Parts: sequence; C-alpha cells; structure tokens
Amino acid sequence: MSDSILSHPELAPKDHWRLIAWFSWFALIVLCILWEAVLAPIKPGGSWAVIKVLPMLFALKGIWQARNYTMQWASMLVMLYFIEGVVRLNDKGLSAYLAGLEIVLSLVAYFAILAYLKPLKKVAKMKKAQEEKAAKELEAKKLEAEKQEEQK
Repeated sequence: MSDSILSHPELAPKDHWRLIAWFSWFALIVLCILWEAVLAPIKPGGSWAVIKVLPMLFALKGIWQARNYTMQWASMLVMLYFIEGVVRLNDKGLSAYLAGLEIVLSLVAYFAILAYLKPLKKVAKMKKAQEEKAAKELEAKKLEAEKQEEQK
C-alpha cells in the first residue's frame, strides 16, 4: 500500500464494494446465460446471443483481484448490459422480467465498482498534486541556484 493510503485509512478502498461488484457481475453472467440458453431465448431451443457474456468473463478475475484498470473498463462495459435491459424491457412475458433483473444487476455492479474506485481516485489526485508541488519546488530551487550563480 502507498504511504498516502496508510496515513489516511479512510482513503483505502472498501473491500465490501469489490465483493458486491463481483457477485453482481457473476449473477449478471449467470442471468445472461440462462436467459439466452434456457429461460427466454430469442429463438426457441436457445440462441447464439448467449455469447454476449464473453466480454464479461474477461473481467471476472480482474474484479475479484481488485485490478483497478479492469474495474475501470468493466464499469463502462456493464453499461452495455444496462442498455440491453432497457431495450428489452418492452419484450413480452418472462423476458421483460429478466430485462428488469438485468437492469438491477448492471446498476448494482456499476455503482459498486465506482464506490470501490472512488478512494483510489482521491489517492491518485493527492499523489499528482504532491508530484506537481515537488516539481514546482525543484524548479524554484533551480531558479534560485541560477540567480546565485549569476551574482557570483
């Protein structure tokens, strides 16, 4: 862990948000597979639409391991499933209920990922501000040294 997180425990990411994100992500994968393969496929007997879960599978391990980069792109990817749920909410029968569940799970995953990443973003901003401050101080010292050289 970085020094800034150790000195500010409130800036450490909360692990429960990662777990909520992972479980809702996993539930969304299961839902999409069941929806397209068994419960209410586009075509009777199952459909190739089940492959829509493939991009989600790539993020599953990264979310579990709390990889920041994976969680960042996963937060954007999950919005595609939210949009699909909104579009298919007008379907007839069971598909409409499954679309509603897809909307809920995608929103839970989205907000849990953002909640997990928020403190990390604060730490990154603090680190950047510290680096900029150090760079300005170094530049000021260089200018001061140059002025002293000129005066000699």
